[in-house]
Amino acid sequence: MTQSIDHIVIAVADLDAAVADYASLGFTVLPGGEHPRGSRNALVVLADGAYLEIIAFARPVPGFRWWKVLDEAGSGLVDYALLPAGSLDEHTARIRAAGIAIEGPIDGERLQPDGTRIAWRSSRPPEPDIPFLCDDVTPRALRVPEGKVRRHANGVTGVAGITVAVRDLAASVARYKALTGQEPIATGAVPGLGFGLAQFRLGRQMLSLAEPRGEACEGLTRHLGRRGQGAYAISFFGPADRCLDRALAHGARLEIVRAL
Repeated sequence: MTQSIDHIVIAVADLDAAVADYASLGFTVLPGGEHPRGSRNALVVLADGAYLEIIAFARPVPGFRWWKVLDEAGSGLVDYALLPAGSLDEHTARIRAAGIAIEGPIDGERLQPDGTRIAWRSSRPPEPDIPFLCDDVTPRALRVPEGKVRRHANGVTGVAGITVAVRDLAASVARYKALTGQEPIATGAVPGLGFGLAQFRLGRQMLSLAEPRGEACEGLTRHLGRRGQGAYAISFFGPADRCLDRALAHGARLEIVRAL
């Protein structure tokens, strides 16, 4: 079941400010549109076809986890999605048959500023240690624009990896095995750094699951307490190694790594 990262979600309190700040970090930021629930988004589309969705809410959405995390813990990473290689219905059924609770497929849509309707379907696990799945109903190029908008002044070309904070590494590894159809390429502990680690590879992209196991990993423990399980940090392929200003990234941990 070969898949790839579809998009990464960053929830923010002020969308206009986030658009300006991400542009100052060297990203090309595009207007997205408005969802029926009242949220608005902007996009950073990468050359590998993945994108960042920067999203803000005009009103409370109490039953929606992204809004809840934003409301309780502030701006930052809230989720990410995989693009299934085949049928979303079949992929969802396989995951469900493996014993993983997942809702969907669920219809989704938004209106672009010019009034164009974009539609997709998604399947979502109740517990966000694993990503949701997303596939297109309308042409993908409407949701994920192509061309020069995928070029960025900071030289970023694609997603190198995502680190996911988890509470029970063994349980999450089993869930990722069912989700991806793959075995992890590495598992174990990182001596002296206080966390357990398991890694899955999707093409050039690495999914790293990290479970805090000691005082040396207070940041990860604090993140789990405030924001819960889910995306913790993102790395992008680019011209040189550097961490991006977390304040300008509105709480998201982002870094650029040089492709070897």
